[in-house]
Amino acid sequence: MRTTNATRRAGVALLSALTLVALPVVGADVTGTPAHAASAGHGTAPGTGHGGWQGGWAASPQAPTEIFTPNWSRQGFADQTVRQVIRVSTGGTRARVELSNRYGTGPLRITGATVARTDAGASVEKGSVRQLSFGGSRSTTVPAGADATSDALAYRTGALESLTVTLYLAAPTGPATFHMMSSATSYRARGDHRADRGGAAFTETSESWYYLTGVEVGGGAPRRNGVVAFGDSITDGVGSTPDTDSRYPDELAERFAATGHPRSVLNHGIGGNQVTNDTDWAGEKGVTRFAKDVLDEPGVGTVIVLEGINDIGASSAGGVGTPTPEVSVAQLIAGHRSLIRQAHARGIKAVGATLTPIKGSFYDSAVNEAKRDAVNDWIRTSGAYDAVVDLDRAVADPGDPDSIAPAYDSGDRLHPNDAGYRAMARAMDLRIL
Repeated sequence: MRTTNATRRAGVALLSALTLVALPVVGADVTGTPAHAASAGHGTAPGTGHGGWQGGWAASPQAPTEIFTPNWSRQGFADQTVRQVIRVSTGGTRARVELSNRYGTGPLRITGATVARTDAGASVEKGSVRQLSFGGSRSTTVPAGADATSDALAYRTGALESLTVTLYLAAPTGPATFHMMSSATSYRARGDHRADRGGAAFTETSESWYYLTGVEVGGGAPRRNGVVAFGDSITDGVGSTPDTDSRYPDELAERFAATGHPRSVLNHGIGGNQVTNDTDWAGEKGVTRFAKDVLDEPGVGTVIVLEGINDIGASSAGGVGTPTPEVSVAQLIAGHRSLIRQAHARGIKAVGATLTPIKGSFYDSAVNEAKRDAVNDWIRTSGAYDAVVDLDRAVADPGDPDSIAPAYDSGDRLHPNDAGYRAMARAMDLRIL
């Protein structure tokens, strides 16, 4: 079961006590009404913090697939309500929601949508449900391949607060744009339950997010101090405990909040993603999706790149999707240089993270280890990145540096557990971000 807001606030208070730094109080409920004019899409002014908007939460969209576990992406929805829980990294006095039909086969009809404060599971706090609007209307149609952003809503949120976004989809949607590995529970009900406070109608669950790709918060002065974590499953949080927000970007957001200065920290990891190759289940290659998933976010000042282990291992591992071509060290480095150039062209600082250990995992081989070592050596010593965070050494076993430390291993010798993701976030010098 997902922890309640009260439990989360207690945990944040404990973190505050341990660090001897007071955290900001989570915002109280305020009654708000939709703005009359539609808000511009979040891609209107990339990286400028336009209108004081910041990314509170994000997830990278993916094409429908059921490669690991059953989900709702391929069949889509019809006369169903989907309720999804997220946590914002920073707060504000306004909010708006981003929806994506990037991989849809036809127009997506959103009959209605609400935002509320999370209680427990699929239930929300009393009196907190607010209707969202799009261009002044409570419904909207998103063309295939396009995104939509709701109107600004007066809604006070605090850093590390959980929000519940509910979509009612009356007409058949066809295959759904989604984010496969959410490490969070989404809920589905038959019929229109967008305004329900309780969760009794939501009898089906899934560990993916559907259509929901962002929640932006605003109300302050424009800022360019947001951080995007860009990568694959280790950024996505695979191996962390579901419904606890224990991915490394979540832990990084908690570190910022503990200083008394919360920051926008957005997770744009996709499990299985590669820098240089498109895949049939893990998204477009990083050098392509970077512009849409990173550069279109408002107020971004820094991107942390942790990606490349799937480029190295996927051609030899087999068994997951269509095999991808072998990638040389030179090709992978060229891909990283492309990401750096794209970031710098928008005035965004690029921080390189070393690739974490693979010994004993399904990617383990002498060839793959030699490639990983070579790429890590380039990240550490080339000076191509503006700064480096050595996540390899942060989670490695001191007695066997090619292996992840047992205390940080989720069980597959590749993906960290909650403690491992916490160690990764702690390894980052907040001053370089």
